[in-house]
Formats: sequence, structure tokens, C-alpha cells
Amino acid sequence: MKTVTTNQASIIAAFGRALLATIFIFSGLGKIAAPDATIGYIASSGLPFAPLAFALAVATELGGGLLLIVGVKTRLVAASLAVFSIVTALAFHHAIGDQNQLIHLLKNISMAGGLLQVVAFGAGAFSFDQRARRSALRPAA
Repeated sequence: MKTVTTNQASIIAAFGRALLATIFIFSGLGKIAAPDATIGYIASSGLPFAPLAFALAVATELGGGLLLIVGVKTRLVAASLAVFSIVTALAFHHAIGDQNQLIHLLKNISMAGGLLQVVAFGAGAFSFDQRARRSALRPAA
């Protein structure tokens, strides 16, 4: 297998962040499109303060997804999304006797794994995090 160059790795990292973020952005937009249904679903799962949970979920999914794509505070955002993925897996997809719920549980756990890779290795060169770091390392003119 051929070695991946630094530039190729940076492109792959940016593409990977975008792929990971896609599900969060679409899910956040879906919640905004049907707030009453989402709040009802949250309440039916037994979680308290469903309207507050709805607002936090939208902010986490939409805000976190967008920040992950552009690479702002990437490690912190990825860690937050990983925790969110695990919490939602356990809160909403714990009926593993149902094949569909098992698949959703495993999907969320897998997403958390991918996000933890971002936590471990960072955003890559195509991110605001890296641009800010490079600017800080440049000597003043």
C-alpha cells in the first residue's frame, strides 16, 4: 500500500469531519422542521424538561456539526458530539431486542468512535484550528 502524503491526509481529515458532521446537521434541521413531534418523542422516552432537551439537542447537533466541518475547537466539539452520541444511544435506542433500535444504537456508538479519532488526532490542516495555530507561530512583522 502506498504511503499517504501530509496533504492527502489533510484532505482526508477534512472530508472525514464533513462526513461525520452530516448526520448531526441533518438531524438538527429535522428537529427544527418538526419541533412538536421531537419534543413529544423526547417526553415519551421519559426524559424530563423535553422542550429544554429539544433546544440543547438542536444546538448540539446543528452547532456542533457546523463547527466540526469548519474545524473550530475541533477536539472539544468532537468530544461533545461523542458524548452526545453515546447518551442518545442509551436514552433512545436501548431496546436492543428490536433490530432497528439495535442498528441505531450501534450507529451512535460507531459515530462516537469516529469522533474520538478526531479528538485524538485533531482537525487536520484544513481547519480554523490549524490556521489559528499557524498564525500564532508566525513571528510578528
